[in-house]
Amino acid sequence: MKEKISNSVQIKNKRATFDYELLDTFIAGIVLTGTEIKSIRLGKASLVDTFCLVEKGELWVKNMYIAEYFYGTYNNHSTRRDRKLLLTKKEIKKIETAAKNNGFTLIPTRMFINDKGLAKVVVAIAKGKKEYDKRESIKARDDKREMDRAFKK
Repeated sequence: MKEKISNSVQIKNKRATFDYELLDTFIAGIVLTGTEIKSIRLGKASLVDTFCLVEKGELWVKNMYIAEYFYGTYNNHSTRRDRKLLLTKKEIKKIETAAKNNGFTLIPTRMFINDKGLAKVVVAIAKGKKEYDKRESIKARDDKREMDRAFKK
C-alpha cells in the first residue's frame, strides 16, 4: 500500500502580504533537480526577496533560496539559481498581461508539498502598498489581536 505523504512543509513569504496587496493567485509547479526537492522537504528554503518574470512565454522565479542538501555530493545544486514555474499557457498569458500594467508585480507567496509529494509555489499578482496602507494593516492586525484577547477572557 502507498502511504500518504505529510504536508508539513509550508514555506511562506511573510513580507509579501505586508508590502503588497495581493489581487489574484495561481498555484504553479516548479522544475527542480534531485537535491533541491530533498532540501525543500527538510524545510531548508526561503522566499524572501523572491520575484517572478515572464520571459518568452515561460514563467521563471528568480532569487529563490534553496539550501544545499547536506548529503549531496558534487551533484549538489546552486542555492539561488533561476527556476522554471509550470502553468498553462492561458494562465501565463493572464499573468503576463497583468504584469505589464504599471505598478503590478508577480510575487511567490507560499511554497508547499502537495499530496503527491510535488513541490508547488503560490504566485500572486500584487500591487505595492503605500506607507499609510501598511500602517492601516498594522492597526487592523493589532485590533484583531485585542478583540481575540478580550473574547477569550
